[in-house]
Amino acid sequence: MSDHPPGAVGRFLSLTDVAEVLSLTAAEVMALVRSGELPAIRLGAIGQWRVEHSVLESFIADKYEETRRIALWNEAEYADVAELFGDTRGHKRSTTT
Repeated sequence: MSDHPPGAVGRFLSLTDVAEVLSLTAAEVMALVRSGELPAIRLGAIGQWRVEHSVLESFIADKYEETRRIALWNEAEYADVAELFGDTRGHKRSTTT
């Protein structure tokens, strides 16, 4: 049984293939590779970049987890905002003239 998607040939994807899967441009994928965010290796005489199917799947899963954590953080961070303003909202300051 294979670790890569049905119809895929081989273990590795080109950066163009990765860009298509992620709906990004090749330049955006190259930036992810250069930053180290998306692990890739250089293969062949001219050193073409390749990404393993399993690495790409892990990258996508990590992005889902990162998004989930950010959403939870934002939820927690603003959950008690109303309490912060509870003492001052709706109260008019009394002013003497």
